[in-house]
Amino acid sequence: MAARTGAASYRSALRTPGASAFFLAAAPARVGVAMAGLGIVWLIHGETGSFGVAGLVTGAYAVAETLVGPQTARLMDRLGQPRVLVPLLCAHAVALAALVTLALAGAPTASLMAAGLAAGATIPQVGALSAARWSALLHGRPELPAAFALETISSDAAFLLGPALAVLSATRLHPAAGTVLAGTLVVGGGLAFAAQRRTTPAPGGPPAPARTPSTARPRTLWTRNFATLLAVNLALGVFFGSTQVSVSAFADAHHAASSAGFLYGLMSAASLLAGLAYGRHRPHTPPAAQLPLILSFLAGASLLPLLADTPLWLGCALLLPGVGVAPCIIVCSTLVESVVDRSVLTQSFTWTNSACAGGIAVSAAAVGRLVDGPAGTRAGFSVPLLALTATAALTWSTRRTLTATTTAQGRKAVTAAPDPTSAAP
Repeated sequence: MAARTGAASYRSALRTPGASAFFLAAAPARVGVAMAGLGIVWLIHGETGSFGVAGLVTGAYAVAETLVGPQTARLMDRLGQPRVLVPLLCAHAVALAALVTLALAGAPTASLMAAGLAAGATIPQVGALSAARWSALLHGRPELPAAFALETISSDAAFLLGPALAVLSATRLHPAAGTVLAGTLVVGGGLAFAAQRRTTPAPGGPPAPARTPSTARPRTLWTRNFATLLAVNLALGVFFGSTQVSVSAFADAHHAASSAGFLYGLMSAASLLAGLAYGRHRPHTPPAAQLPLILSFLAGASLLPLLADTPLWLGCALLLPGVGVAPCIIVCSTLVESVVDRSVLTQSFTWTNSACAGGIAVSAAAVGRLVDGPAGTRAGFSVPLLALTATAALTWSTRRTLTATTTAQGRKAVTAAPDPTSAAP
């Protein structure tokens, strides 16, 4: 019965008027986003012969995406998604065209970095935009966690497919092919997504109901609850970034460098399956109580890679942490939707994405130095363990505040759940 109930939640979410249209439109754009970083690496390396220059350009891209993404999301909250998304996609197409042209022309590194900055500043945060639409459609309804599970599953699938497509295109066709394909998917899918105006969240959020001091949600992002959720996403980014580098270094040290992608893919596959299972069999424990439990599980599971001594055992060791990743992301999304004011919802999802991206960038750079040192990959695998342990402790200390806030908002949502047929035309 539980499985049928879970499957029904997926079907009910997707059958909400307009939901399947925007969810499917976002799918190619997600794959393009997942391809973008590696596509740029292979483009620049293929034209310059230097991974150092490729790293600088990709780093510029990632920094711009992390810092500028929340600012464009703020405009979307204020003006509406289509009014900002369409010109943003046009600017992204121009920036990518400039980057490819400069790379093929043998332009200096500074010019390539400038183009990388422009491309990163204009890439849309498709996952955040889609999550905001799910929230607008299903706020207060029991299908919302299943919708966030669909988001996580779709993201996991994109990051399984996207990097492989980027490398295959760049190595088998042309160094620029991965970047061109990524841009085509982002712009094409993004325009199709923007065309789904029926499900666009109202600019500025819906009219606020009468508030009392005990139930009001501040119209600002920067609360203790949201800061806690940002810290969780930062820790997840540290986990992803340090694990990627450590797995690659471990495989290389064991003369199996080509297996690194497969090993990391095992963890991603475990996450995808766990997300599917979580959406079908959600526990009845409140999300705020689930979060410290999941993080504690992740921290404990992160001990296993430290004990692996062969690539085979490392692959097995990565399965267990993978099981905790998707449920953690789903619970975080559910909590973000509960603790922030709806007028800043797109910003909130974008900031959590940016925190994760920032954690990936910083940890990848730091762990790269660690694994080259005397402690080797064990030092690299210790980083996510420490980050997740600290964050688990933080969520245990704030769980009562999170539980109180989400419980109060849940009661309000039940009495004011939106009619899914009344979405904006």
